[in-house]
Amino acid sequence: MRDRQSGVTLIGWLFLLTPLVIVIYAGVRLAPVYLNYMKVSRALEQTNSELKSGGANPDNIRATIDKHFEIDMVDYPQVKDFKITRDGAGWAVEAAYEDEAPLFANLSLHVTFDKVVHVGNAD
Repeated sequence: MRDRQSGVTLIGWLFLLTPLVIVIYAGVRLAPVYLNYMKVSRALEQTNSELKSGGANPDNIRATIDKHFEIDMVDYPQVKDFKITRDGAGWAVEAAYEDEAPLFANLSLHVTFDKVVHVGNAD
């Protein structure tokens, strides 16, 4: 009787691991984009806590966010791109922006973020 090979060959391993490597590589490329979003989100939450007691107006909100962006070294998005609208007794600050992370050659990953924080509302 012939002995049969058991296990996975080298070519089999290549086919099995290639998708996993691509997903891990995409995660590595997206990490800075999500870390930047976390800085933006934290700046908005800190702005909310600082201006919760009062004195919130669009100029103060933009100045406070800009201060936090300088501390955290956030270059994108810009504070001027944020949408600040009246929301009852307070203000709604919306940071809706898109970012890209290059993947391979001319392929890139496109990510859309949308964060809304209500500033100056009496809770």
